[in-house]
Amino acid sequence: MRQLFLGICFLGLTGILTAQQPVSYEQAFKGAPTNILKPLPMISKWIDGKHFLETRTENNVRKTYKVNAATGVAEEYTAPVAGSTSPAVPAIAVAGARNQTTSPDGKYFAYTKTDNNLYVQEIATKKEIQLTKDGNDSVLNGYASWIYFEEILGRASRYKAFWWSEDGKHLAFMRFDESGMPVFPIYVADGQHGSLENNRYPKPGDKNPDVKIGVVNLESLTTTWADFNAKEDQYFGTPVWTPAGQLWISWMNRGQDQLKVYKVDLTAGSKTLIYEESQKTWIDLDDTDRFEFLPSGKGFILRSDVSGWKHFYLHDMSGKRLATLTSGDFTVGAIHKIDEKAKRLYFDARKENSARTDLYSVGMDGKNMVRHSFGDYTFRGMTISLDNKQFITTYSNLQTVPTMVVVDMKGKILRELGTSKGTDINLYAQPKRELIRVKSGDGLFDLPVLITYPIGFDPAKKYPVIINIYGGPNAGTVYDTYRTNPAELWWAQEGLVQVSIDNRSSGHFGKKGMNFIHRQLGKYEIEDYMSAAGWLRKQSWIAGDRIGITGGSFGGYMTAMALTYGSDYFTHGIANASVMDWSLYDTHYTERFMDTPAENPEGYKATAVMTYADRLKGTLRIVHGTTDDNVHMQNSVQLISRLQDLGKQFEMMIYPNERHGIGANVRAKRDHLVAENASFFYKHLLNRPVPEVFWKKTERKAF
Repeated sequence: MRQLFLGICFLGLTGILTAQQPVSYEQAFKGAPTNILKPLPMISKWIDGKHFLETRTENNVRKTYKVNAATGVAEEYTAPVAGSTSPAVPAIAVAGARNQTTSPDGKYFAYTKTDNNLYVQEIATKKEIQLTKDGNDSVLNGYASWIYFEEILGRASRYKAFWWSEDGKHLAFMRFDESGMPVFPIYVADGQHGSLENNRYPKPGDKNPDVKIGVVNLESLTTTWADFNAKEDQYFGTPVWTPAGQLWISWMNRGQDQLKVYKVDLTAGSKTLIYEESQKTWIDLDDTDRFEFLPSGKGFILRSDVSGWKHFYLHDMSGKRLATLTSGDFTVGAIHKIDEKAKRLYFDARKENSARTDLYSVGMDGKNMVRHSFGDYTFRGMTISLDNKQFITTYSNLQTVPTMVVVDMKGKILRELGTSKGTDINLYAQPKRELIRVKSGDGLFDLPVLITYPIGFDPAKKYPVIINIYGGPNAGTVYDTYRTNPAELWWAQEGLVQVSIDNRSSGHFGKKGMNFIHRQLGKYEIEDYMSAAGWLRKQSWIAGDRIGITGGSFGGYMTAMALTYGSDYFTHGIANASVMDWSLYDTHYTERFMDTPAENPEGYKATAVMTYADRLKGTLRIVHGTTDDNVHMQNSVQLISRLQDLGKQFEMMIYPNERHGIGANVRAKRDHLVAENASFFYKHLLNRPVPEVFWKKTERKAF
């Protein structure tokens, strides 16, 4: 389950400004501009130790400039013509092609078709070559089974399950056999008789697709199959092509606590073990940045959280570990540069404060770690000069708008390149924002809590609360960064205290914090939210009878748990597209944390909302799209049935033919949901009528 921030969860944890006037309804909910912020300069890259490239738009024409980092002097830049052995590839769409992808050498298009076979087309001759012949409704070649698309390859793959080698001579692909997998029917209520969508969706304990990995040699048009038993209960990660053209395959057992990385021989299909790892809880297979190869191709840097925190390790290409590059109670992030000559690694990490990101470097022997950024800020978009003497970055915190600067390696600002401060930033009333830490119930963690106070906050008054939540593993939302959301300003104007909370599994506390949720997904998370809500209730300015919470997907699950398991702490909630019982979600995501229902029956029972339905005493609204193919509406229906059997009152709103992100394709549905949420907040939290503007039919304008 990938993190889903519904557009309608408009209480986002974002920025706030100074001055006199309120935002309008059109600005808060219809996209009318506020001019609070403006774009920062468009910096692409350094071209030497002193100059970088910047793209500017002048008279509707885009131009690239070479800019002196020290002086700001700019001159129009024309890129040198690089020699190329690859012909220019025409932008031609192949009829019926899915995920059409050009080979790196520019000779072929690769794609799949609705017959679930894999094809290539010679670009020069337009000759089509069918690489597989056995595709059908159950066998998918180069096109992902749903469970791989959603949980392993990622939604950005658009179901693409084939990968070109860098020289364009080989094409790796996955073949999925869904025979014997259960079919989940989704009812579409259109027309007189309606229709069914039948999806191969494996739920915990169900059969997964059988997967084979093939490699096509484009010269001989032969396919070599990697030496894995397709019938084994297993998962494969996204294949990786090394700089030298080796194919590396990540393998994981069904229990997801063993990882093995193999080099696969492109001719024989035989495999050689490169790396292996085991953990008592789980290992994330869907990491897209596990390996970073050295520019020389003589080794790689591995990211692993086996220590309890994600860190960097240096290996040679045989897999032998050469050095531990980072260690300690902090989490590393992106690699920004590997300098093999100077033997230093440049990267960002959340070391000084888990709510901030800084730039660091460390020797390739793991010694002499240095912080290069400065102050109490979060840094984004670090770009290091070719001589490693300076870098460009954008810094901000809750009070500071994003500012782009050139900084030397000692953290000294050399020149400001731009600020995002807009022309009208001082026109709007500003609520106070504060990031605090609240102790967890067991005393083990200081939970990050972000509070946006109402405009004109008076501690002598009592205010209702709305908590916007997601809560899934490694999906924190509380960071010391400046963001702005006009809808948040609206609710601050209306008198809501807006709160975001990160639990122990959010990433702030590394894998060490996440391990608590193993085999009991949801229990510690809701208890951490209860601890934070308990702290809020003790504040004299909080209306304890109006503690609201809302979220979508995992956040919807947390909301439903809050109104049942945590009903002594939360009084109102809107649960959108929610998992209500983990036995109803998919295999790969759920079993990663919970194991199978047969292995962990008590864990599934202890984390199901239905188990605590008898505790509901507040106002719960359940919201779901009828054709949600990710979190099936079955979840909400089963909870509704349980609540009815118990004689419990609740609210329900369904959205016909809407998927997991309600209103993603039908704007009217999103507008309706926004208005319904607003009505809920006014009626139950603010205790006053909803303004007519929310339900007044207005013509949508292009702002």
